Amino acid sequence: YMSSYHLAPHLIPFYLDALVRYGIKYLWGYSSSLYALAREVERCGRTDLPMHVVITNAEPLFDYQRETISKAFQCPVRETYGMAEIVAAASECGAGRLHLWPEVGLVEVFEENEPVAPGVPGDLVCTGLLNEDMPLIRYRVGDRGVLQVQPVSCSCGRALPILASVEGRISDVLYTIDGKQIGRLGRIFQDDLHIHEAQIIQEKLDQIRICFVPTPGFTLEDGRTLVDLLRARMGKVEVILEKVPEVPRGVNGKFRTQICKLSQEEKAALPKNASPSASH
Repeated sequence: YMSSYHLAPHLIPFYLDALVRYGIKYLWGYSSSLYALAREVERCGRTDLPMHVVITNAEPLFDYQRETISKAFQCPVRETYGMAEIVAAASECGAGRLHLWPEVGLVEVFEENEPVAPGVPGDLVCTGLLNEDMPLIRYRVGDRGVLQVQPVSCSCGRALPILASVEGRISDVLYTIDGKQIGRLGRIFQDDLHIHEAQIIQEKLDQIRICFVPTPGFTLEDGRTLVDLLRARMGKVEVILEKVPEVPRGVNGKFRTQICKLSQEEKAALPKNASPSASH
């Protein structure tokens, strides 16, 4: 085990040395932590850390993170999904799809109190099948996601149901002025924008703050592109860019890409006829 709480730039080299010293063959951890390790591998030009596989969990995995991690550790990267209550689980196959584990639990998707069809995003509602001492029936796990429209023939050969995407925590969903719910905006942070990490905070319905850690080469044009990408998803909102030395982690060490600070009253006043928006 290595701590996700102490991944400071001056300490990461010791993590990498430990991986070599102990002959580690695969990594399993938070997406943001593995990404931080991978960036240091690239910065140092190290080639002595080949892995069989890197497995991410507990946080969404974005394309730019996957690419960097795979290149640094010279191996495939596989995403997993689960939670401490163990009422649902999924893992990524070689074809890039998240296959659910039916023996762990039944997964449904609800919008408020009504189930939605596969392909439509909503709250994940799960019924666990493993815990005989404290069964959880139609338990809202606090995440939003999308079930794949069936049937789908996966090239990996598995016939397991597919979790098309996980949109993130319900509490982290952002809202547009017309009431749409927006998840997984972290995809707008691309490597060519010269940003190490960033966090999107909705402070008001029409105001978004982006706290970001720039890398060398960050320009005003990068900032304008970031604003344009965000407005393409969120509509006409004020965007405040704030350079920070580091984006703080939560008490559990997890990295939150987006945070909604709207009150329950503000959310309740939004239009109800707008369909949720998925980010794929």
